[in-house]
Amino acid sequence: MAHNEYKHLQKLADERAEVYISELFKALIDEAEAQVEQIEPKDLYVLDDKMLLVDVREPEEFGSGYINAHNNLTIPRGKLEFMAIKKIAEVYGQDANIVTYCLKGPRGSLAAYQLKKMGFSNVRNLKGGILNWLEQGNTIKSYLGELTLAKEI
Repeated sequence: MAHNEYKHLQKLADERAEVYISELFKALIDEAEAQVEQIEPKDLYVLDDKMLLVDVREPEEFGSGYINAHNNLTIPRGKLEFMAIKKIAEVYGQDANIVTYCLKGPRGSLAAYQLKKMGFSNVRNLKGGILNWLEQGNTIKSYLGELTLAKEI
């Protein structure tokens, strides 16, 4: 087999693997979204002050701004399983009123689903993440202060 033919076959194999992984990942996200209640930004207005808002984005994303609430936690999605018991269960309890969010929604759904699997009984996700929050005219807090999306004129 010529080197070029091998490279071509390798490229095809890589593309098929990428599609397969993408399909599996999409199925995983779909499963999480089906198992976790997805709430709209307006639903955050009526939740009580015992609600725990869990930002599962990476630290550098959190630095760009976050949704301000009475109780905020930042636990990156990749560390959730390791930190949930100490940061959530031991402080707020397994029945804490938890709303997860990320940038666009999928990581928040996956995080909420994992928390449910870990025994947390009252977990929801902010549909569309912080971007949906901003698109609805809400503000986020950052080291610069309160921020909102600029309206196009």
